[in-house]
Amino acid sequence: MADEPMESQNTKLPRVTIQEVAREAGVDRSTVSRVFNQPGLLREKTVLRVKSVARRLGYSPNSAARALRTGRNENIALIVPDLTNPFMPPIALAVQKEAAKLGYCVFIGNADEDPSHEEDLLLRFSDQVSGAVLASPRSDQATIESLARIIPLVLINRDILGIPRVLIDAGLGMAEAVKHLATLGHTHVVYVSGPPHSWSNEQRRMSVEEAAKALKIKLNVVSAGTASFSSGISVVDELLAVGASACIAFDDVLAQGICQGLEERDVNVPRDFSVIGCDDVMGFPRLTTVSSPSANAGQKAVEMLISTLLSGLSPDTRLVLDTDLLLRNTAGPHKSK
Repeated sequence: MADEPMESQNTKLPRVTIQEVAREAGVDRSTVSRVFNQPGLLREKTVLRVKSVARRLGYSPNSAARALRTGRNENIALIVPDLTNPFMPPIALAVQKEAAKLGYCVFIGNADEDPSHEEDLLLRFSDQVSGAVLASPRSDQATIESLARIIPLVLINRDILGIPRVLIDAGLGMAEAVKHLATLGHTHVVYVSGPPHSWSNEQRRMSVEEAAKALKIKLNVVSAGTASFSSGISVVDELLAVGASACIAFDDVLAQGICQGLEERDVNVPRDFSVIGCDDVMGFPRLTTVSSPSANAGQKAVEMLISTLLSGLSPDTRLVLDTDLLLRNTAGPHKSK
């Protein structure tokens, strides 16, 4: 005799309701709703208790129904140019943590340094998310302004009037880097530039140029094209050919590649050549570098975006985060000093 199918395998359990969770947790129905939608309005103890009860009962919020009722998803997007760049993971982690605290999930898209991919990702996400954070976007201003009319945006490291943005001002730190090299006796410096469509690259280059001019230091600009370790290695011969004794790189990834390329050519850092980076990412050697509050930028960007979504307004908010120079092992006195 064949075994009869077990009834429990085909029986769908009734969905636990928000009212049942509220009754079991000893709170109002509205409190349960806030726990899953606006936890920042409640005490942490209350949030933990309600979520514990919800897990025990098997309750999960019906996101699809909530989106139909409120007209918005509890999702946001984060678009980055290159997720493998060490500058980006702290931003992504901070965005995810802050979004979760405020009751949102995060979709992450990697544009692979291609402006057209940024636009495509945002358009693909637009019907699944309520808004998006664009980190260091490579798209032109007109494209970003057009996208902002389709979906609420907050920008990180792109200064466009009318769109909320968080800017990491590396200008002060870059100026300090030039002054530090001047103090060490260097009179000829190279700025190694990064992605040509990067607002950060333009801002950093201009700061180095202004500081070098003020200090009467000779400056060359060498383009690495992309901010990668291999690009840093490749640009070393050009660096040495111009006769400089030090360089300031667009970011630490480039700077680390430059250090590797110099070592391969038996040029000692910092005895023979000084190298300064930017962004303060983990790596070897421990670079003299310009700090970068990237995690803080991610957190503030989410705060701006959620505020925009809740208010229905997109204010022209501009938050600037400062940087400074961190002295470590890769910048030393000019050999003749």
